[in-house]
Amino acid sequence: MKHPLRRWLLGIAAALLLGAGALVWVVSTRLPTDDEVAAKIADAFQKRFGVALKVGGAHWALVPVPVLVLSDIATDQPRPITLRRVTVRLDPAPLLRRVIAVDEIEIEGLVLPRASFRAFRGRGPKPQEGGGGGIVPLPAPWTLAAVPVEQLRWRDVTWIDRRDIALAYDGEIRFDPGWRPRQARLERAGLEPPAQPVRLRLDRQAGQDRWRTRIDAGGGTWNGVSRLEIQPDGKIQLSADLEPRQIDIESLAQAFGRRTSVAGRFSGTTTLRAEAASTDELGALIRGLHTRTTFSVQPATLTRLDVAKAVTTAGISRGGTTRLDELTGTLDTQGTEDGVVMQYSNLKARSGVLTASGNLKLFNRRLDGEIAVDLVDGVVGVPLKIGGTAGDPELSLTGGALTGAAIGSAVLPGVGTAIGARLGQQVEKMLGGGKPEKPAPKPVPKARPRP
Repeated sequence: MKHPLRRWLLGIAAALLLGAGALVWVVSTRLPTDDEVAAKIADAFQKRFGVALKVGGAHWALVPVPVLVLSDIATDQPRPITLRRVTVRLDPAPLLRRVIAVDEIEIEGLVLPRASFRAFRGRGPKPQEGGGGGIVPLPAPWTLAAVPVEQLRWRDVTWIDRRDIALAYDGEIRFDPGWRPRQARLERAGLEPPAQPVRLRLDRQAGQDRWRTRIDAGGGTWNGVSRLEIQPDGKIQLSADLEPRQIDIESLAQAFGRRTSVAGRFSGTTTLRAEAASTDELGALIRGLHTRTTFSVQPATLTRLDVAKAVTTAGISRGGTTRLDELTGTLDTQGTEDGVVMQYSNLKARSGVLTASGNLKLFNRRLDGEIAVDLVDGVVGVPLKIGGTAGDPELSLTGGALTGAAIGSAVLPGVGTAIGARLGQQVEKMLGGGKPEKPAPKPVPKARPRP
């Protein structure tokens, strides 16, 4: 009886294998080829976004799991968006119920020039609350799963800003229903020493719209809690409360291809706020981001300015260093269409030589601000203008203060220069501070008598 049973089992296995082979043959003869898939994707992209797309290669397979791989992709733009490779893997089980669930999307070598990316503003997919049904139009009875994408991973995604600075990032997101990140990681890629790692990690808290937020930057931490709130009218609000601790300013700036005129480690508190009219405007949420950081740097060094020298000499002062025991203040950042505006207020600095207070604005690397310097010798409130750029700052006296400084130096060199500058500033303010006068109101024409 053993031999007939074995032959019977072998016969069943052979039949199953022949049936599977026949099914694969039928599927392969009726489904599109790789070239047809590439052409269909390029055509759908152009119809959706109005921009032509070149797909260098495409490959898809059903076994062992459904997968689609696209390579050498580029948009038809003056400076194209390019993508070396994208891989989409589907979960096969839901397909039997005509439900599409993407197990993983992996992106490699994506390059995003800012101007080219902005051309797609308002044309992209719009996630809807409660699922992903609004993103991809599917023929009935096909639907998307409650979690349309389980995991999104990216490597070597490069953003090129308006100054042509290219910054690469790696990261991944695991999603819950409603496109809520369950876990997320974003990291600056390709950093070389002495830059410290820069990394953001999010962990959702028990299904709430709250995330534990951990940031490693400049050898320190920037940790706290982030929140997402959607109002009944559809307005979306993003907020966070964070605590920066011992973050090296120069290392942080270097990680993002920037230069700074201040050296030292800062600690303090940060609040973050952003709003958008609806979930359809997630881009506006990012562009309108506002942060406020109250900081303290102990000790601090102004690496490109000598404040004491600027006080005791007339004219423009560049270069040099100023060592400070402490530098405190508040930094507000506000996103705009043309970049981020950085506004420093309530700045206070102290050292064994001087104390100073003032305000400063930084926009597109241009500096504009004023400080008042108090010397230990009793000179109070010497006014200085801050100008130049973040990489090449300069200090100078205002017009009236410069005149006063010349008079002061004639009376008493050194300290007399500073006293005269202060007096000159006060005179300048009393005379209008050099501000343009308001135009005189135009006379009202007299009405002509009626004949």
